[in-house]
Parts: sequence; C-alpha cells; structure tokens
Amino acid sequence: MFVGVGASRVRDLFEQGKQNQPCIIFIDELDAVGRQRGAGLGGGHDEREQTLNALLVEMDGFESNEDIILMAATNRPDVLDSALLRPGRFDRQVVVDVPDLNGRLGILKVHTKKILMNKRKIDLEAIAKGTPGMVGADLENIVNEAALLAARKKKRSVDMLDFEEAKDKVMMGVQRKSVILSDDEKKTTAYHEAGHTLVAARTKGADPVHKVTIIPRGQALGVTMQLPIDEKHGYARDYIEGRLAILMGGRAAEELIFNELTTGAGNDIEQATKIARKMVCEWGMSDTLGPMTFGKKNEEIFLGREIQSHRDYSEVTARMIDEEVVKIVRKAQSKADEILKNNIDQLHNLAKALLKYETIDGDEVISLMEGKKISRSTNGSLKKKNPSTKNKKQDPAKT
Repeated sequence: MFVGVGASRVRDLFEQGKQNQPCIIFIDELDAVGRQRGAGLGGGHDEREQTLNALLVEMDGFESNEDIILMAATNRPDVLDSALLRPGRFDRQVVVDVPDLNGRLGILKVHTKKILMNKRKIDLEAIAKGTPGMVGADLENIVNEAALLAARKKKRSVDMLDFEEAKDKVMMGVQRKSVILSDDEKKTTAYHEAGHTLVAARTKGADPVHKVTIIPRGQALGVTMQLPIDEKHGYARDYIEGRLAILMGGRAAEELIFNELTTGAGNDIEQATKIARKMVCEWGMSDTLGPMTFGKKNEEIFLGREIQSHRDYSEVTARMIDEEVVKIVRKAQSKADEILKNNIDQLHNLAKALLKYETIDGDEVISLMEGKKISRSTNGSLKKKNPSTKNKKQDPAKT
C-alpha cells in the first residue's frame, strides 16, 4: 500500500520548492534516505533506493534560473551514496567538529541563560575546561542536571557544587545507592582504584587524576577519572603505553596486595587489549611487524557499520600479531607492577583515604602522594594538616 510513498514525497517537496523560490530546502539525517546503493538485497526496487533515486533525479533537474538551495546534515557521511556527494549535487561539505574550549564556554553561556545561577560562585570557564570531548547535547545535559540537583536540595540558585555533581553524574555514571558492598569488596575496590591512581600519578606525560571514587557508578564498582591538561588530537606512542600501564594498574594492585585475581579488572583488560591490537594492526607501533596495517574493514551497507574484518594476511602473520598484542599488554602490566612496588606506602595511603572518604579529588591525591594527611570540614572541603608547608598549586578544574 505504501510502495513509492518516499519517492512521491521527495517529488512533492521539490515541487513546493519550485513554487516558492527563492527558497532553501533542508534535509536532516540525510543518511536515512541516502545510504549507499547496491547491497544486492532487494535489487533496484527497494523502497529506500526508490526514494534515493527520486532525490538524485530532482537534484539533477534544476535549471540555471531556479533559485533553490539544498542543505542537508548527517552524522554518517561515510555511508552516503557517492552519487549524492559529487559536485553539482552537494558542492560544499562543512565538517562540524567537537567544540573546543571557547566553543564549550559559548555553549554553556547559552544554556545557562535559562537557569538562576549564583554568579559569584560559578566559574563557567572551569566547567568548560573540565569537559573535553563533550558536544552541545552533553553540556546541555550537565546544565539541566545541575538545575535539577539544586531544585532537589531546595536551593534558591545553582552553584558550583551542583555543576560538579552534575558533571560527575554525566561523565562517570549515576550513583547506584542500592548496591551495598561488603567490607572485603570495598577494600579490593579501594586498592584497585588506588592502583590506577598511583600509576597515573607516576607515569610521565599521563593526564592528571581528576577524581577517584569507590562508590558504584554505572556498571563499575569504582571509577578513576582523568582529565587532559590540553586537548589532544593525535597521541604519541609513549602516551599510549602509559595509558595501557594505567589500565593494568588496578589488576596489578590486586595481585600485589591480595595475591589473587578478581573480575573487577574485566573492562580494563578489554580496553587494554583493544588499544594494543590497534597499535599493532592500525597505527604501525610494533617493532616486530613495522609500519604496516593488517585487516581490511568491510562496511555493511544497510546497517552502515563494520560487521567483519577481511583478513589480508597469512596465518604466520596472524600468530605474530597475537604475540605482539600479548607482549604489549604484558609489558604494560610489568610497568604497573614496578611503579606499585616502588611506591607501596603511597598505595596504602590512597587506599586508606578511599576507604575513609569514598571519593577523593585531584588535590587530595597530590597531598597523599606527598605523604601529607588530609581531613575535611563539615562541608566536605579539604583541610591541610600542615599549613606552613606550601603545596603545589593546581588548576581547580583538573584539566
């Protein structure tokens, strides 16, 4: 009953455009109708292909005196049909990238106009620095969460504490208050997160630790959160190897302190293995295999995502790739072991602080690493036991 409806709507759309010219036609989510043709499923009479064919015909049918501008948006330009992208149909492509610091600050200013803020206690620039990689929707979510938290606490305005709590909720996950850990689980989680934190603090060039918690968030029993000082677009090999060591730091701490293995390191190991395989197969960071890429990816046309990887290498090379991946991950674990053994007292200090306070921030991590004790006032702020000792100042946003 509905065969040809999509193509008919496209023709009607352009007919209306011709009647109302000069005009702009805007198509959002272009990949919904403009995916690549020729999958071999459904042939040329597939409903989606009919819609795309009608679109292509209409886009080619303009005369020179017709004042119609066609604009479209998509998040998946890689799956669009090549006929759509050629000059004469879409002449110009504008890439809208993830916003930088100034972009995030501008987006926050827009979204905070509609909420009542305590402007003396809110630093939007610090929030923008602490949210690298976030897009407009994420920042809007943080602003909405902060407003909801302030309303729940019956505050008259939103302050910085609400924004920090909202940022943690969006970036680290929602607190699972229903999950009650036993003392043994809590201790294991504390040493696991302390292992990540200590290796991150002692790894040269690693991103600074922003916050560590053993309160279950999302799917994790604990979270160690790092934020970069500067936004990176390319990563050096040393940085990636340091990242692998940090991922293995939790498992290394469990083995060192309890001499046993738990399932808590499952996600860390999965991430480390994925990064190590990319180092070998995609980034050419293997000394044995050299600057080569292995495995040609095939994109499934209807789904528009990778479903398999074509093997363009022999069984001997496959064995070498597996050996290299294992070697890289084991090297990272050895590096984490060495750091933890050389700083065992600091590991105990971090774990004890986590067991006592459940959440510690970057300034407190630095104090503990320097051997200082920390205590908190009733409002949760950090007090220094030794005021005469000058502490190294650090950016409050931990960015």
